[in-house]
Amino acid sequence: MRRHLALDASPTLGAPLRFFLNAPVFASLAAALLLYAGPSTWATRWSPYALAATHLMTLGVFASVMMGALMQILPVVAGVHVASVRRSAAGIHALLTFGTLALALAFISSETELFPIAALACGAAALWFVVACAIGLARASSAAVPGVVDILHAVRLALAALIVTVALGATLAVSLTWPMSVPVVALTDLHWTWGLAGWIGLLTVGIAYQVIPMFQVTEPYPRLLARAFAPLAFLTLVLASLSNFVLQALEPAATPWFVAQPFAGYVVFAVVTLVLLGRRKRIGADTTTLYWRTSMVSIVCGALTWAIASATHRPSLDVTIGVLLLVGVVASAINGMLYKIVPFLLWYHLQASIDERSPLVPKMKTVLPDSQARRQYWAHLCALLMLLAASAWPAALARPAAFVFGVSSVWLGVDMARAMRIYLRVKRELSLVRAGGTQL
Repeated sequence: MRRHLALDASPTLGAPLRFFLNAPVFASLAAALLLYAGPSTWATRWSPYALAATHLMTLGVFASVMMGALMQILPVVAGVHVASVRRSAAGIHALLTFGTLALALAFISSETELFPIAALACGAAALWFVVACAIGLARASSAAVPGVVDILHAVRLALAALIVTVALGATLAVSLTWPMSVPVVALTDLHWTWGLAGWIGLLTVGIAYQVIPMFQVTEPYPRLLARAFAPLAFLTLVLASLSNFVLQALEPAATPWFVAQPFAGYVVFAVVTLVLLGRRKRIGADTTTLYWRTSMVSIVCGALTWAIASATHRPSLDVTIGVLLLVGVVASAINGMLYKIVPFLLWYHLQASIDERSPLVPKMKTVLPDSQARRQYWAHLCALLMLLAASAWPAALARPAAFVFGVSSVWLGVDMARAMRIYLRVKRELSLVRAGGTQL
């Protein structure tokens, strides 16, 4: 069953778009850091440049796009309006952007005074976002709409996971400035587990419930999976967190298995998504389909690699797992969403700005053509494969892989800029037509 989309409830274009535009900028910055640092970045996940690049991706790209997507999707799909969306979008975006840059600079410069500043800015952005969404969720009466309840459950739990992620991250950041007696390794594992499997993972799943059937023309997700996945994943996160601290004292070598538990359910979600995409009603795979398939396959590969690393006690695979999860899973899904959502929003806001159809407004497919997007996909896939190879042979491939990743990131930015240029040109032409009193 297709859910009705209340497109007239969309927020102003600038609210989600400012977050989407962060994606290519921060991905390019992460690639530049990896290119500058070279093989030393790949020696361990604890290297300053690796930590800086990771947070440029997780905050500057992933969190930004997820926040923007939620501001757009909630009112359209579920009738949930983020409180004071214009002011909230501007304030949250500014705080998150500043905090991300400050945190990356803190890691690479070893200026410990920057850590609490970055934690305060990112924490304020996350708290503002959660409160604004919570107000909208409290006011909404759409929970009874069939299908919407599953999305809202995933969103609520993702927001709770965001609070846990930020609290853990803030504790770690403060401990780098003022020494504290905290289990740094255990907190770090939990921080990124809650961030990936909780905040980003649950929100991606919730968004997928809508965008996969809508944009990929598939059947809806199985009712049992849609209803049970988010609560079970969140419960597993809680149990894994408690187990982590218990086993740290009893048998530290066993903790990776418990940290890996929250990701097991995502393998099931990935397989179901691949099956739905394989049975899609539209013949042929567009670029977004390829991106979703890459993301889902990366989940399965990441889980297998994690199992091998845990069974063989090979910490050298940590970087490989990080590449699979960050670039293979999340970055692929986000690229795919951007290539659908951005041209759709630009086209819709052009169409909504006039009273009737005008030949000046291009078709949605011409705002950002699929042929153009597909070339960027191949660059992204090449970057992913080279980054995976670089995790095994950093001396030879670290800088070439970073360069190709930078190319794919800049390419995404160029494609989005071209779409924006079309939007601004048509907007200007429509204004001239109105000023001249000509029939649209």
